[in-house]
Amino acid sequence: MKSILSLILSLSFSTLMLGYDAREDISQNIKGRVLDQQSQMPLPGVNVLVEIKGQTYGASTDFDGYYKVESVPTGRINIQFSFIGYQNITMNNIELLGSKELILNVSMRESTETLDEIVVSAKTEKTRTQNERVNVSGRTFSIEESQRFAGANNDVSRMAANFAGVQRANDATNDIVIRGNSPFGLIWRLEGMDIPNPNHFGGIGATGGPVSMLNNNVLANSDFITSAFPSDYGDGISGVFDLRMRNGNYEKHEFLGQIGFNGFEFGAEGPINKERKSSYLLNYRYSTLGVFSALGIDFGTGTAIPQYQDLNLKLNFPSRKLGTIQVFALGGVSAIDFLDSENDEDEDGGFYSDDEDLRNRVNSGVIGASHQYFYSPKTYSKVSLAYSGIQNKTSIDTFNVDGTLSSAQYRQNFVRSNFQVNALLNHKFNVKHVVRVGAYITRSQYDLNDSAYRYDWDRFVNLRDLQGSTMMYQPYANWQYRFNDEWEMNTGIHTVITEKHHSIEPRWGMSYRPTAKSSFNIGYGLHSQQANELLLYREEVLQDGSSVRPNENLDLVKSHHFVLGYQQNLGGNWNFKAETYYQHIYDAIVSVLPNSYSSVNSGSFDFRIPDTAQNAGLAYNYGLDLTLEKFMDRGFYMLNTISIFESKYRGNDQVWRNTAFNGNFVWNLVGGKEFVLSKPQAKSRKTLTVDAKVTLAGGQRYTPIDLVASIADGEAVYDNSRAFGEQYDPYFRADIRIGYKIAGSRFTQEWAIDVQNVTNQDNPFGQDFNAATGTIETTNQLGLFPMFLYRITF
Repeated sequence: MKSILSLILSLSFSTLMLGYDAREDISQNIKGRVLDQQSQMPLPGVNVLVEIKGQTYGASTDFDGYYKVESVPTGRINIQFSFIGYQNITMNNIELLGSKELILNVSMRESTETLDEIVVSAKTEKTRTQNERVNVSGRTFSIEESQRFAGANNDVSRMAANFAGVQRANDATNDIVIRGNSPFGLIWRLEGMDIPNPNHFGGIGATGGPVSMLNNNVLANSDFITSAFPSDYGDGISGVFDLRMRNGNYEKHEFLGQIGFNGFEFGAEGPINKERKSSYLLNYRYSTLGVFSALGIDFGTGTAIPQYQDLNLKLNFPSRKLGTIQVFALGGVSAIDFLDSENDEDEDGGFYSDDEDLRNRVNSGVIGASHQYFYSPKTYSKVSLAYSGIQNKTSIDTFNVDGTLSSAQYRQNFVRSNFQVNALLNHKFNVKHVVRVGAYITRSQYDLNDSAYRYDWDRFVNLRDLQGSTMMYQPYANWQYRFNDEWEMNTGIHTVITEKHHSIEPRWGMSYRPTAKSSFNIGYGLHSQQANELLLYREEVLQDGSSVRPNENLDLVKSHHFVLGYQQNLGGNWNFKAETYYQHIYDAIVSVLPNSYSSVNSGSFDFRIPDTAQNAGLAYNYGLDLTLEKFMDRGFYMLNTISIFESKYRGNDQVWRNTAFNGNFVWNLVGGKEFVLSKPQAKSRKTLTVDAKVTLAGGQRYTPIDLVASIADGEAVYDNSRAFGEQYDPYFRADIRIGYKIAGSRFTQEWAIDVQNVTNQDNPFGQDFNAATGTIETTNQLGLFPMFLYRITF
């Protein structure tokens, strides 16, 4: 650790000496591209006006929509884009650093009423989405938010848990519960393509993990949608992360180095061909948790040390005649060993080990390419290809009292890969009518092999030994009609076609904006999702050695979403939003036996997988989400969200119960203040940031352990007749982040400490049965947990 601190200090002092020139005024360039939002054509002649410290700087876009405002003093800037016939866009309090050019790409919306132009400011645009077809339950988030929010760990999932209607499933992973839904219902999309779980140590079919592979340093402004998403999304019933990677700097090479709890990071970006404005962007990370473990910091895995590394990459090749070609890649490898045999008798091996040695390896990645081509100023197509895969290998061994291996208990090697094609055609008839049609075609291949020791048969048996492939077709269409600048409607249809089933799903949304500061929104959607692979392809081995697949004919789980919302800008960068919703889930997967199992609880501590399942379950979620937000202004921001909801389900025992995720309420308060410590004439800009977060939520639901039966069996036996009938005390957690930044002309350095659960609150994680003592023990979630960060950009 001393060597790491020495490295940080030496880097800091060397850059302090090299990065700041007393003869040099600190300024930087602002550049980017402006497009028509509906046709994606470049807009020439757009006026770009930058304001900072009472001074103004300007430029206009060229024939290809590019602009460049040069030599702007660093600090917090306001920038406005204006063009005749289009709604103006104003962005406030954007940070400009001397060490890195600011690239802002903007899509402007053509006005239907050119004589009565509307100014659309960042106060309003921030609550809209990059996908212009979203009317309800959507929000755009920025890189700065994922870096700034206390407790976010530079992770978009943990950041999104602060939004209304969203909560963390637990502290150990970044799984998120959206409006009472299972985390497994989330859609991950990157560069327009569906991707597998983008998290280290994530399982097949899961959507979260302890550490994200997605590096927020490479992301552009992206969308998060929590309900009734439009017709271009499918195979998910809870929400969508629609992520975009930014393009690298097309004129200048820039670099980033970072050392923190999440790992050692190196990033680079720059031009491939300056004249053609092609660029590259990459970021590599290697884990550092071994160092923190040596310091005695407990991060919830006992004596096990997670190891991982990941790579993010994007290449951009624009062309005026041939269109734009882009290549992207995301990949990671991870490993962890829970070796209880190496622990002392009085040493806690963690919640996951119980006289067992568990080894887990996960490899996951995606590589893709896209080509966007313009047939005319109003028509373009985009064809994308992507290949993705995930491998999950696990072994479990038991051991004797002396630590020697007793027997191998379980072996698993699950491999799943997807080849996906997405083709779309977009046509803007005029300012009022825009039509988009497209299709996702996915070929999935699977090789699922696992085996377990059967004591009653005294031999190993295969649980699954399946190889095969499936096809899924998802054609969709969307029509956007703008009656005028106040009324807008998006209507569409999404279809899911598999080899055995299909679903036709209408989507509809409408917005009414009586003023520039208020809007009423309504949305509806029918959504569906295929069953989890581990359930769908489950194989049952009979006594004679033959096997059957009882669940291979399971239908899609379906869900109706209804949303009604209101939004009001209160002035002074304050914004209020309210949404009420109802969700009806049907064809949920339940057991053929009369018990409490349901797929809507996937991702909880209900690890049951029924031998034979059917689509006969029901569930519903309804609630109210309230948001009061102050966007960054004079160094201060705040996000206050309250969610009140109810989440119920019915298994095949015909009993209505709380779902595993029915906490009933969530309250989040996030805020921060930026203090400028340097004088206006100083040659480096020094800032101190203090950010804090408080979360109060209803306690986690759980199924109680039957103590008498557990003592008799020598292991935990759950009383599933009372499934999720108990609830822990309310969850409370407070986080605080303190950062210090020195921004010079050539280098920017940042130091930060993020202390999670600063009050060291004991929040229950789960219960287990201790066979040695014959008692039920409760394991808590993470206690007080400090995280450190050093970042340098140049």
